[in-house]
Amino acid sequence: MTGIVFTRTDPRAGELSLRPVDPAADAGMLHAWVTHPKAGFWMMRDADVARVAEVYRAIDADPHHDAFVGLADGRPAFLAERYDPARVELAGLYDAREGDVGMHFLCAPAEAPVHGFSRAVITTVLEMLFADPAVRRVVVEPDVRNTAVHALNAAVGFEVAGPLAKPEKTALLSFCTRERFRAAAGEVAG
Repeated sequence: MTGIVFTRTDPRAGELSLRPVDPAADAGMLHAWVTHPKAGFWMMRDADVARVAEVYRAIDADPHHDAFVGLADGRPAFLAERYDPARVELAGLYDAREGDVGMHFLCAPAEAPVHGFSRAVITTVLEMLFADPAVRRVVVEPDVRNTAVHALNAAVGFEVAGPLAKPEKTALLSFCTRERFRAAAGEVAG
């Protein structure tokens, strides 16, 4: 495991940063997050700690998939994944383009939720992804029933392409370009 790979200061949520997941050291914490009732769409509710560690070891070993623990003011607070959608998750299921990158994120359960925290997290993850000049478009495929994340995706610039049948769910395929993200963030597209 290496150190922090990206940091951003959010006016509401403070300093948000990301570091690679350490599958062995982080398995217990991630298990608590992905099996929590609010993480039902993560589809790991019945996983034990060993299974969570196995999943994140496989991601760690995959050259087309990365997982990150997100920190809020230095404390673990969210999980993010970056993947090549032409090879992982969406291989053969959509018209992949050069410069596409896939993304997942999950906010940890909070005892005292912070208003706007989820938006700060998705904004931070998108900032990290778009910091790579090769990334032209972020691709997401949340469950069609996950209306909360659909609203959040729309708020940061995602456009819905439509439903997509995947083996484990019907997804709502959506895309966000750098320009749409900047416009949603109130910035001038450049």
